[in-house]
Amino acid sequence: MTDVHSASTLPTPVTRRAKGGREGLVLMLGSSLTIMGAAMVAPILPKLGAEFAPLNPQAGVVLPLAVTGPALAIAVCAPLAGWLADRVGRKALLVFATVLYALLGALPALLGDLLSIVAVRLLFGVAEAAVMTCCAALIADYWQGEERLLYINRQVVTIGLVGALFYVLGGALGEHSWRLPFLLYLLPLLLVPAMLKVLWEPVHAQPSVEAQGAERVAVLPLVVGYLLILGGMVLCFVVPVQTPILLVGLGVTSSTLIGLSAGLSLLATLVGSVAWPLLRRRLGIAGTNGLLLLLLGIGLWLLMRGQSYEQVLLAVLIHGLGAGLLVPNVMAPVMEALSARTRGRGLGGFTACLYFGQFVSPLVVAALGVFTGDLRHSIAWLALASVSAAFLWGIAAWACQRSNAAAVSTPSSLK
Repeated sequence: MTDVHSASTLPTPVTRRAKGGREGLVLMLGSSLTIMGAAMVAPILPKLGAEFAPLNPQAGVVLPLAVTGPALAIAVCAPLAGWLADRVGRKALLVFATVLYALLGALPALLGDLLSIVAVRLLFGVAEAAVMTCCAALIADYWQGEERLLYINRQVVTIGLVGALFYVLGGALGEHSWRLPFLLYLLPLLLVPAMLKVLWEPVHAQPSVEAQGAERVAVLPLVVGYLLILGGMVLCFVVPVQTPILLVGLGVTSSTLIGLSAGLSLLATLVGSVAWPLLRRRLGIAGTNGLLLLLLGIGLWLLMRGQSYEQVLLAVLIHGLGAGLLVPNVMAPVMEALSARTRGRGLGGFTACLYFGQFVSPLVVAALGVFTGDLRHSIAWLALASVSAAFLWGIAAWACQRSNAAAVSTPSSLK
């Protein structure tokens, strides 16, 4: 068995490690740009509809693409962004993508045609794919083990805080004009100088023969992670897309109130993210997967049955708790499954599955609506699917616990 001293003489994938919190702060703020992609637009969808529906007969079909279109672009382009991150470097791509993100994000404020707005939002999604992939890859490069898990958790917490703030802020600005929230996308330009000064490009050494084994990718955990984040985001994105529609059906048309409900969802996501380290240690990865899917299912069921603004808020709260557990609990095993030289591509695939799940979520709801007859029954079927998946993960967690207990008890019985 190789001891610690001899292992340390092997070439390491990354020749420098983050020592302070400055890199973490910049990456946390950079990661939060991903939630801003939807946070600014969702609360003003009713106003966009009122503005463009009389001018465009297809507005009912095109309008949701203003929110989900970037998710499609991310799903398609994230693997390419990951490949570029591995080839040209994470830092350079991140800085370039952040500038594009800000400029393309603000451009719809100057446009007067719905199709043009959707087209720009698709290009905006390409920049967003690069930002998210590079931030995740740099977190995996800079930190390892428990420290990496800490920064994964901080990443999700920061996304929840920033997202809640900008959902509310976007809704408040949308009361005056649907154009104003788009101007907030210029704020990330303030982050570019910090990226240039604080972040550094990981230097990957050529691994020796002894280190080749550590460079292998664990395929099964990677595939499971991809499938789980895909299905989980289908369930998670029901709330930001469908809740405004349900609230309007209940007579709630204020963009401020709609923004507050979305902000509450993200604050609940924040609480779930804060609780994740404790739950992971207590329940394990499989057990936490079961819990988060159960919370998502209960939240969707209550959302389907909600007949008042307060009841919808309760559903959004419970649903958000489960959503807050999803990304860190899935991302951590995916990062561990990847080698240093495949992190860009592997996390690009993770990002693609995450945002493809977001994009197809309203399509899945619409497809279910063909058979169920209305939106509420479609959400009910998704709730049942989530609870069923939670039951299966619960069985997997129980089996893992029994297996671990048997592994611990067997050596002592042989003594």
